[in-house]
Amino acid sequence: MNPTLELLLTRRSVKAIDMIEPGPDAGQIETILRCGIRVPDHGKLGPWRILRFTGDRRRAFGEVLVAAWRAAHPDDAPARAELERGRLERAPVVLAVVSRITPEHKIPQWEQQLSAGAVCQNLLLASHAMGFAAQWLTEWFSYDATVARALHLSPHERLAGWIHIGSAAGTPPERPRPVLEDVVRDWQP
Repeated sequence: MNPTLELLLTRRSVKAIDMIEPGPDAGQIETILRCGIRVPDHGKLGPWRILRFTGDRRRAFGEVLVAAWRAAHPDDAPARAELERGRLERAPVVLAVVSRITPEHKIPQWEQQLSAGAVCQNLLLASHAMGFAAQWLTEWFSYDATVARALHLSPHERLAGWIHIGSAAGTPPERPRPVLEDVVRDWQP
């Protein structure tokens, strides 16, 4: 079988909590990123950007998550907020994909957002092609104002997702996939 088709047919997410070292090194991350941005981009707007979290930056961002959780849930037990501290430490590398909209442009906002989603998918595929495990998550903090400020998001930016990359601790079980006949129909006039 064609290697590209084999890659597409075997790609699957591995839960970030089930990832271990090693993650991609600096050169591999650069390759993953270069693949990530080779997406359809109607209007050549580049309607996305990527924030990289490696090493101690993952732990440092945990402080932001704890503060955001406490601000949003002041009555929760302190131990609950502490669970948030390690969110980005579950995988060796985390990439935050930011959707960056150019409002009032002839390219519809929806198409700009889809381009950011395509970046997420390309990052997953590139990680898989390099032998790594990856998972695309959003989680509560993608929608939190405190986190948005810490990431320096502009009013026209929002998180498309967090791509966690590492090695799989084990072989992930296959999940059920849709039956083509249930999701594909021939158009009828």
